[in-house]
Amino acid sequence: MGSLDKARDTQLKNIEAKTGRSLADLRALLVASGLEKHGELRSFAMEKLGLGHGDANTLVHLALASDGQSAAAGKSGEDVLAEIYADKKAPLRPIHDALMAAIAGFGDFEVAPKKAYVSLRRNKQFATIGPATKTRVEVGLNMKGVDGTARLLALPPGGMCQYKVNVTDPSEVDAELVAWIHRAWEASA
Repeated sequence: MGSLDKARDTQLKNIEAKTGRSLADLRALLVASGLEKHGELRSFAMEKLGLGHGDANTLVHLALASDGQSAAAGKSGEDVLAEIYADKKAPLRPIHDALMAAIAGFGDFEVAPKKAYVSLRRNKQFATIGPATKTRVEVGLNMKGVDGTARLLALPPGGMCQYKVNVTDPSEVDAELVAWIHRAWEASA
């Protein structure tokens, strides 16, 4: 079993412990809600079960029997990126490419394309990169013990990331941003 599979199994056991319910009961609760969309089910699990974003998201993937990769199923990484950075978001692709070039030298990590962003992981997710609007790319970071700044925006607890940085030009992929990403990468080992 790979380290990501072990992490998922541990997360599912923790979800059972937090809720006091078996996975079968939790799946039945989500199905009985009558909700069908992933986001609606995730919000339901967060509200009704008191789960954070990541736990609720994993639970919904389990309930829908998906792996979280459906947006990329049967597509190359380049095809998924072309869809993410299509049309009005196409001018943002150089920012994405600059970010990926800067972090390529860190060492091993997995790039997991999603519908609207890419997730970067080692043993756990350390960053997300994707267009937040047609004028900026958002870099989500998972790291602890860092004070937020005007640029490194601290996010509320329970979300996918603890921090985000908004990037509007490839020149903003500077030493400071790369150092934050590297810190998150190191913490994900």
